[in-house]
Amino acid sequence: MAPLSGLAHILRENPELAVFLTLAVGFLLGKARIGSFTVGNVLGCLLAGVAIGQLGVVVDPTVKVVFFDLFLFGTGYKVGPQFFRGLRRDALPHLLLAVVVAVSCLVVAVVVSKLFGYDAGTAAGLLAGAFTESTIIGTASEAIHHLPIPEAERLRMVNEVPVAYAVTYLVGTTTLVWYLSSLAPRLFRFDLHKEARELEVKLAGKATPEPGLGSAYGEWDTRAIRVAPASVGKTIREVEASVPGHRVFVERMRRDDVVGDPDPDTQVMAGDVFAVTARRTVLVEHLRWLGEEVDDRELLDFPYARLDVVVTRKEIAGRTLGELARERGHGIVLHRLVRTGQEIPFDESTRVERGDLLSLEGDLPDVERVARDVGYADRPSPATDMVFVGMGIFLGGLFGLLAVTVAGVSLTLTTSGGALISGLVFGWLRSTRPTFGRIPEAALWIFDTVGLAAFIGIVGLNAGPRFISGVRETGPGLIVAALIVSIVPHTIGLLFGRFVLKLNPLILLGAEAGAGTTTAALRAVQDASGSKLPVLGYTVPYAVGNILLTAWGPVIVALMMR
Repeated sequence: MAPLSGLAHILRENPELAVFLTLAVGFLLGKARIGSFTVGNVLGCLLAGVAIGQLGVVVDPTVKVVFFDLFLFGTGYKVGPQFFRGLRRDALPHLLLAVVVAVSCLVVAVVVSKLFGYDAGTAAGLLAGAFTESTIIGTASEAIHHLPIPEAERLRMVNEVPVAYAVTYLVGTTTLVWYLSSLAPRLFRFDLHKEARELEVKLAGKATPEPGLGSAYGEWDTRAIRVAPASVGKTIREVEASVPGHRVFVERMRRDDVVGDPDPDTQVMAGDVFAVTARRTVLVEHLRWLGEEVDDRELLDFPYARLDVVVTRKEIAGRTLGELARERGHGIVLHRLVRTGQEIPFDESTRVERGDLLSLEGDLPDVERVARDVGYADRPSPATDMVFVGMGIFLGGLFGLLAVTVAGVSLTLTTSGGALISGLVFGWLRSTRPTFGRIPEAALWIFDTVGLAAFIGIVGLNAGPRFISGVRETGPGLIVAALIVSIVPHTIGLLFGRFVLKLNPLILLGAEAGAGTTTAALRAVQDASGSKLPVLGYTVPYAVGNILLTAWGPVIVALMMR
């Protein structure tokens, strides 16, 4: 016991060490698996904080608020472009679905909490856990701190939030994953594999391979071709336009043993060798007349760049990839399209939006030209614009202090909610004016992952002594409540999306996962359907869901106190 008491003394005297120990143990616990369920960093840090908190460690509340504000600002920064896109008419069905699910979960959580006799703290924790939205812990706890009630009662309610969250989080995550990927398709008679194949053929004219499997087939290729006599006299422009409906690029040419970049009006001469880029089927089936393939390393050894480009220009947003390819895409191949952190399937009819990341490949000058035309090149850099981050959180916090009274209930975003709103606005500004506000992916990971994990860990540390007794008091009824709050709002959303909005089943299930801000459920639906296409419905509801669910923290506290 002596070593343990010595450690307890050290941690009580140096609580910052307890925070880092909680992070280490929490991330280790987060790797644990229970069947197909992964504990995750957030729940792992909460449990680690509760365990270490039994030693009587107290961390200044300001510390957790700092971490929480960084997390919320980072979250808003990531989803800002997609959130504002959701306000456009073409994204209206997905936005409406997210609003219906978010409002339903708030109403159901309040009704269930009042029926079960829960206080505001338990109700907020129930909502946070059942809908796996950890940010509610912070916004609800901050709202409770401002309630005009005795300090002892206030502290008890604040401690009830993580207790209810810990109990209901496992229920909420596993229930939603199972419900959306297994039960809901049976109830609504969705054949996910059939729907996936049909939608893939409709969108791209072909089906995609099963998850986890790739193809040895490379769709695009560059080959050296010595021109045949039938090609002599044509211009480079005519050669590139020789296969209607397909893109063909003459990247370089060799003439009289000199290698260089050809002009579109250059006429083909006998003995010319071209470096031709096209889809493999075009090279094999449609360009045989051009000449025979030869091995010319010098000709093919040119700087071929892969660059991530972020779409920011207003005149580009809303255009289809096919239009952009014809107008600006000479020599360019698109390998990936990433939206709100999720890679989405694409074809020529896919419309690009501000904030989209395009992974382009091609001759270096061509790639850099397209980057300038559509937005900016997202080149790796370790620097973070801390003026942007600091002022964003400061201004957002001031905005969050404003309060409005609705039906006799005083509502405020709190400083943390304000940080989320400013993250949205600043993330959108960054997507439209990329000359400032850079937050590299690594720094954003710190804000997003470590910020939330540290906040939750400190909540666990401070709630530790009360946690065990709180779990005993809530009893098994909280599990039943979590099941209701998890399933009913999503059932309402499915009915609304299917019979009112008429959404495709695969897109609908992806949108439900986004509205519940549960990436694990999206992965489960993708696995069940054998397709990535559910992500097409995920992005807008995910952005909207993050905002509304975070805002529900102070709202549910206010409604429960009436």
